[in-house]
Amino acid sequence: MELSLLMRQFAVSGRLVTINPTGNGNVNDTFLAIFRNTFAEEQVILQRVNRNVFPRPEAIMHNLRQLTAHVHPKLEAEADESDRVWQMPRIVPTREGGDFFVDEGGDVWRVITKVASATAFDEAQGAEHAAECGAVLGHFHWLVSDLAPATMIDPLPGFHITPGYLAKYDATLSGNALANERLNASMEARRMAKFVEERRGFAATLQAALNTGELTLRMMHGDPKVNNIMIDDYTGKGTAMIDLDTVSPGLIHYDFGDALRSICNHAGEDEQNLSKVVFDLDLCAAFCKGYMAHARGFLTEADRRYLFDSIRLITFELGLRFFQDYLAGSVYFKIRHPEQNLNRARVQFRLCESIEARERAIRDLLAGL
Repeated sequence: MELSLLMRQFAVSGRLVTINPTGNGNVNDTFLAIFRNTFAEEQVILQRVNRNVFPRPEAIMHNLRQLTAHVHPKLEAEADESDRVWQMPRIVPTREGGDFFVDEGGDVWRVITKVASATAFDEAQGAEHAAECGAVLGHFHWLVSDLAPATMIDPLPGFHITPGYLAKYDATLSGNALANERLNASMEARRMAKFVEERRGFAATLQAALNTGELTLRMMHGDPKVNNIMIDDYTGKGTAMIDLDTVSPGLIHYDFGDALRSICNHAGEDEQNLSKVVFDLDLCAAFCKGYMAHARGFLTEADRRYLFDSIRLITFELGLRFFQDYLAGSVYFKIRHPEQNLNRARVQFRLCESIEARERAIRDLLAGL
C-alpha cells in the first residue's frame, strides 16, 4: 500500500504535503509525514513495526498506551513548576479509533506524534549535554517509578538479563562446531574467551540482588543510548526519551549503565584502535549529577550500591553478545565485514577494563551525589 494511502487510515487533520524516510534506527521503518491546513502544520511519525524483532506488535502498542496514559497526567501536573516543557509522544488513532492499522500484507503500522523542535545526537557533545542526558533518563525513571510492571507486557523476554546471554554463549560453544573453529583459529578470539571466563561469576550480580529482594523490578526504557534522548533546539535542555518500544519490566540499573556506556566512550562501538577506548570520568560525573537531580527521591540505598556494578556489567554484557554472535556466524547484529562483531567485542571489553580501572573514582563520585 502506498504511504499516502496508509496515512489516510489515521486521524490527522489537514492535507498531506510530504512523507519521507527519517531517522537512522535499524529496527522499524520510519517516515516523517507533514500535514498542513490554512492555519497550521502538523508533523507525525509513521512506522512499520518490525515483526522479526517484535513478533507481537499488539503487545508494544498495549505498552505504549499504558505508558502514555500513566505519564501524560504526571507531566501536566508538574508543568507549571518545571524548568522546561517535558514531552512524550502520543499515539495518533486510526480513523476507526484503533491504535494501529494492519495492511493487506499483515504488516502493522502506527502513527505517533513527533517531539517538536528537538534533536537527538549520535554522541555526547560535552559535559553539559551529558548532564541533560542524565536529567532526561532520571526524569523518565521517576515518571515510570510508580507504573506497575504487571500492567505491561514484556516485549523482549530475556532482554538485559546477563546470565541468559552467558548461557547462550555457553550453548554456542557446546553445540556449534563452526563456533569452536572460529574460536581456535584466532588468538584474539581466545583472548576474548579468557576475558569472559575471568568475569563469569560477576554476570549474575544484578539478577542475584533482584532474586534476594535487594533490588526491585520497575519499568526500564531498555535502550537509553544517547541518540534516543531528545534535546530542545532552543533551550539546550533535555526534553524527551524516544524509541519507547523496549520499555518493559526490568532493573533500571541496566538503563543507567547502558546510558553511561554509550555516553562516556568517545570512540564508539567500531573503533579499531583500542587505545582510544577510554571511559570518560568527566562525562560520567556530569551525567550522574543530572540523573540524581531527578532520581534521588525514589532510589533506595540498595539501588545506589549497585550503580557502579551496572556500568561495568552492561558493558561486559554487550561485549559478550557481540562475541557470541561472532562465534555463531553473526546472525543477529548486522555486519559490514566478517570480523566486525569480534572487533565490537574487543571494544566493549576494553571499555569494561577502563571502567574497572576507574572503580574507586566512580564509586566515590556516586557516593557524593
